[in-house]
Amino acid sequence: MKKAKTKRKKGPLEGSVERRVPYLKAAIRSSAFARALLNAGSIAADPEQLRALFEEGAQKVAAIPKGPFQGSWPYLQAMLRLIRAYFRGEYRNVSQEALVFIVAAVSYLVDPFDLIPDEIPFLGFLDDATVVAFAVARTRESLDDFMIWETTAL
Repeated sequence: MKKAKTKRKKGPLEGSVERRVPYLKAAIRSSAFARALLNAGSIAADPEQLRALFEEGAQKVAAIPKGPFQGSWPYLQAMLRLIRAYFRGEYRNVSQEALVFIVAAVSYLVDPFDLIPDEIPFLGFLDDATVVAFAVARTRESLDDFMIWETTAL
């Protein structure tokens, strides 16, 4: 008996990076994101570095506009909460690969030397939003699992 394939409904972030201005894909290929990915493994392995990244990320997210992040805003918030729960030792049910992408995305967000400087009104956050959307696409299941854990752990 053959299992029937069901058509999966696309989430709000799937394909959103591609629909944006093509040059924004450059953020994912930028040296700043490569540097963030390269450093993410060592940051993820060090609770103090994770704590510092969380604190810097939370401060940055509190001060930036939500508009460029569209549907990824709730996931960006979840990334920060996951990082906090991870360095506190409260949540470890995340793959190393997913954790590295999450840490890299937040690192890129707080990096003052990313592709488009944040001081440029609106455009300065488009590259950050592109990287966050990319990381969400790569880690969506892990983030969803974390958010489910949050609601059941209380």
